[in-house]
Amino acid sequence: MTRIFLVAVAFLVAAPIPFASATEKRCSDPDAALGVSRIVEIDTKAGPLFGDFSKYEREPRFLGPKEVVLTFDDGPMPRYTKPILEALDKFCTKATFFYVGRMATAYPSMVKEVMGRGHTMGSHTWSHPLNLRRRGLARAKDQIERGIAAVELAAGQPIAPFFRFPGLSDSGPLLAYLQSRGIATFTVDVVSNDSYISSPSRLAKRTIAEIERNNGGIVLFHDIKRSTAKALPAILAQLKKRGYKVVHLRTKSQVTPIAGITDQLEKKRDKKQASRKGKPKPVPIYEAIAPSTLAGDDDEPSLTELAPEPRQRVKSSAEAAATAPPQSSISGDDATPVRRTRRSRKRRARKKKVSTASPEVPSTISSAVRGY
Repeated sequence: MTRIFLVAVAFLVAAPIPFASATEKRCSDPDAALGVSRIVEIDTKAGPLFGDFSKYEREPRFLGPKEVVLTFDDGPMPRYTKPILEALDKFCTKATFFYVGRMATAYPSMVKEVMGRGHTMGSHTWSHPLNLRRRGLARAKDQIERGIAAVELAAGQPIAPFFRFPGLSDSGPLLAYLQSRGIATFTVDVVSNDSYISSPSRLAKRTIAEIERNNGGIVLFHDIKRSTAKALPAILAQLKKRGYKVVHLRTKSQVTPIAGITDQLEKKRDKKQASRKGKPKPVPIYEAIAPSTLAGDDDEPSLTELAPEPRQRVKSSAEAAATAPPQSSISGDDATPVRRTRRSRKRRARKKKVSTASPEVPSTISSAVRGY
C-alpha cells in the first residue's frame, strides 16, 4: 500500500498538473487566431512621426502589404475596454493604446490591466483638447506632459514614449517639442470612423473596406465606444480571413515624466485615496499575461528595429504657402497687375487647396470622415 502511495506521489510530482493557463485561455483556437506576425521596436530618441494623416514630413511607412497596427484612443472605459481586451485575447493579438490622462486617473486598475495583458501604452494629452495647437505653446506642452505623467502614474510603471494628438491636430512647434523629449508621434493611415457609426455591422464593414483600400496601415479605433467593442471580433475575424497580419509596436526607451507634474498628481491621488479610507479596495479580476506570449502558436514573431534620424521640423506646405509673400499677377514685361478682391482670393485659395490635395492620403480626421 505504501509503495503504491509513493508511486502515485512520484507520478504527480513528475507529471505537470493540467490547468488552463492564460495563454491557453486566449488561444483556445490557434487556427482561427490572428496572432502577431512581427514586432517593430522603435528607438524614439529622434522624435519620429509615423502615419499618413499629417501635413508634416513623416517617416517612411514601416508596414508591408496587408500589415496592420491596431490602435485605440481616449480610454480607458472599463465597460468597453474589457470586451475589447477579451476580443484581442481571443485572437491572440496585440494593440497600442493612447490614453487620456484624466481617464487613466479615473480608472487606474484598467490601465494596469491593459499593460498586464501585454499591450503597449502611449499617451493622448491630459484632457483631450481637439485644438491643441491653438492653445498656445505653454498650455499645449502642459497638456502633453500632464497626460504622460497621469498615464504612467496610473500604470504604476513606465509607458512607451508614444504620443497621438487629439483629432490629429499636430503642429510644427509641438512636433519639435516632442522630438526634443524623444517622443514618437503617431498619426493614422485608416480611420474606422467609430466615433460616428453606432451600428457594429456597419462599422465592421467600413473598417474592413478602408483597410482593404489602403492595403493595411495604422488603424484608429476608440475603446470608449460601444460599437467598437461589439464590432471588433468581426473585424479581427475578417482580417484573419483576408490574410492580414498584425504588427505590434514596442519601444527601446522610456519617457520620463516631469517631476513637478507627477508630484502634483500624486498629491491629488493620495488625497482622494485618503477620502476613501475604510472602503474596500478594488481587486483586479484579470490574470497577468506575459508580453512575450504574442502568437497563437509556437512561432516567435520576427523583430524589426527602427532608429529614425532626427528631422528639422518645418512648416507644412500649406503653412509655407500662407506666409509666402504675394506674387504679382503680371503676364508680360509691360503687363499691368490684375486687381484681386478678397472674395476672389479666398475662392482661388479654396480651389487650389482642393486641386492639390491627394484624395488617397487625407491629412485630417474630418477629411477622412468625409470619405476622401
